[in-house]
Amino acid sequence: MVKDEHMSRYIGILANRFRRQLDALAFRGEYSGSEGKALHFILAHADSDLFQKDLEEEFGMRPSSASALVKKLEEDGLIARESVPYDGRLKKIVPSEKALRHKEHVLRDVQELEAQLLDGISPEQQKEWLKVTKQMIENL
Repeated sequence: MVKDEHMSRYIGILANRFRRQLDALAFRGEYSGSEGKALHFILAHADSDLFQKDLEEEFGMRPSSASALVKKLEEDGLIARESVPYDGRLKKIVPSEKALRHKEHVLRDVQELEAQLLDGISPEQQKEWLKVTKQMIENL
């Protein structure tokens, strides 16, 4: 570790700032931060089968928390849960027409936020950061 530079501190600062920025974009304040983040993820993966387990893995959520979030999104008319023909126990998460109306601007907002985040950072630095960050995640 670099003397007097604690990586955990900077990871926390970055995560908090990024979360605040993302929350501000969350459907222009229509939904909570967790709902907005989940919708960003669901809309970004709208062309593939997505399940509650995918939300659990993406956001490091417990099954009960993910279940409550999915239920809230469904109650708000933003998603539907549909059975899949190959396993009666599974229900895929499908964005509603209401959510899909926001898809283009939501994905554009996220791309713009990522571009802002990476401004001035070379592709080589980005590649190295991803490598180091993935290793840190594995370490935990």
